[in-house]
Amino acid sequence: MQTKSVLFPAYDGMAVLGTGGPITVFWWASHYLRLRGSAGYATHIVSPDAGVVVSNEGVPIQTELLSDFDDVAIDTIFVPGSSNIERMLQSSRIVAWLKDSSARAHRTASECTGAFLLAEAGLLQNRRVVTHWASCDLLASSYPALNVEREAIFVRDDPFWTSAGFTSCIDMALALVEDDYGHELAMQVSRKLIVYLKRTGGQPQFSQPLQTQAMNTTAFDALHFWLVEHFAKEDLNIEALAKRVHMSPRNFARSYKQRTGRSPGKTIELFRLEAAQRLLDETDDGIESVARRCGFGDQQRMLATFKRNLGITPREYRQRRTRT
Repeated sequence: MQTKSVLFPAYDGMAVLGTGGPITVFWWASHYLRLRGSAGYATHIVSPDAGVVVSNEGVPIQTELLSDFDDVAIDTIFVPGSSNIERMLQSSRIVAWLKDSSARAHRTASECTGAFLLAEAGLLQNRRVVTHWASCDLLASSYPALNVEREAIFVRDDPFWTSAGFTSCIDMALALVEDDYGHELAMQVSRKLIVYLKRTGGQPQFSQPLQTQAMNTTAFDALHFWLVEHFAKEDLNIEALAKRVHMSPRNFARSYKQRTGRSPGKTIELFRLEAAQRLLDETDDGIESVARRCGFGDQQRMLATFKRNLGITPREYRQRRTRT
């Protein structure tokens, strides 16, 4: 099997994590593949003039000459994003190169706002795409022919892959490795990098633990961290939660609603829902098994939760994700 060439077109103001994270994923994948006697990935950071480009964070990055790869078979083009979209779109030679070169690449991917460069090159017309949540509206209004999926962490619409944010490009890189070499290798790399969970593309940009942290509800931070590990306990109720924060059930329920905007029961439901989505995405466990593992007790309660929050059944959710 031949080495797969992965090119990262670079420009001043790019996000350093948009190359560093995926390159690390590809490097470890190649390391394990070499141990098996197989070829892996060859990654190259390239620019129109070669030399040093300076990232948005002020990090100088050495690049190779873009034209040196004119006759090289490209497996993947991986476009990093930038927090300065206006400046990024001034990289006209990168846009022109993408327009000419993506057709001869096996696939083209973007990290975060790198989707704007692909869109500017006219490559994403009528495609399902995603970018950082803060830029989704701008992407949709700037390029109306795009179908912007605001919730996903990455979206695959062959031969294009787009990711939501600076860390979700690691999830997408792991998915690219899985697509090339299988689930076992992707999970091996994931464990090596201590990635908490190899998330699938259909999962939301904001997890429930992250959303609860963003609520700025210091009084309940410890409770939320505890819920991350204990949401599946079937005996969770207001009394049990109130006891953990040393409050009466009535005072706890009132105070929690005032501080978070939702009831304690709703928080438990959403933690369980997200866990069920992960299991449906990543395992072949039956619906009843998923319901029990996530604390719903039975599949009927889980069915009602999915219908109430997502408008579809768990079975329909799994079928949709297999097509993502």
